[in-house]
Amino acid sequence: MNPSRNLFLIGPTGAGKTSLGRRLAAHYGLSFIDLDRAIEEHTGADVATVFEIEGEAGFRQRESALLTEYAAGNEVLLATGAGAVLAPANRATLAARGYVLWVQAGIDQQLARLAHDNQRPLLAGADRHARLTAMAAARDPLYRGIADLILPAAHGVSASFTHAIVLLDRHWRRSTPLRVVP
Repeated sequence: MNPSRNLFLIGPTGAGKTSLGRRLAAHYGLSFIDLDRAIEEHTGADVATVFEIEGEAGFRQRESALLTEYAAGNEVLLATGAGAVLAPANRATLAARGYVLWVQAGIDQQLARLAHDNQRPLLAGADRHARLTAMAAARDPLYRGIADLILPAAHGVSASFTHAIVLLDRHWRRSTPLRVVP
């Protein structure tokens, strides 16, 4: 058990962290932050452009800086980007500052959700299945290493939301009283 005022969502691209995060934040009365959108707001450019200009290393530096800033808050639900767990410092911050929910998604589920998405730089290329498989092999052990709770893959945001509420209400012990918004 990791009592915390913050809830952090980690997981692969296309898992639904942003959609689920918005609903969970509203339900629990938390401020919602999507880390990729925050990077876009701070840079004035979309993620693909940041990758194009600064490369993955530049993007990851920005990601780490904002993750540290937002994780320092309280009553925050932070939906991370899929690769935020790659940096050891980010994993340490997430584990220390919040309750970490790993939102899982299978490769076929990711492919279906991302079928019309051409904005993700790390998925550029012909064989998305191979790319997502390689990313899962590298990242799943990192997700597992810091997850306080695992939300198994579900079909649809409503199913994920309902399952997440049941699991979180059973396992997440907030360090402040729970303010459930009807």
